[in-house]
Amino acid sequence: MKFYSRKMVAAKDLNSNGSLFGGRLLAWIDEEAFIFTTCQLKDPSVVTRYISNIEFYRLRGLEI
Repeated sequence: MKFYSRKMVAAKDLNSNGSLFGGRLLAWIDEEAFIFTTCQLKDPSVVTRYISNIEFYRLRGLEI
C-alpha cells in the first residue's frame, strides 16, 4: 500500500524563530500513523502506544 499525505505549514504552526513547532510535527506523524494503521487493520480502534527515535536539533551552529 502506498500512502502519501501533505500538510500545509501555516503561521500558527511556527514558533517565534519561524521554525515548525516540534510538537506540531509529532501530532502530524501520529495522525498519519493512525490513518495508515486503520487502513491496514480495517479497524479504527487503535491508539498510539509510543513514538520513539525522534530527535530535534538546532539548525544553526549544530555539529552532529
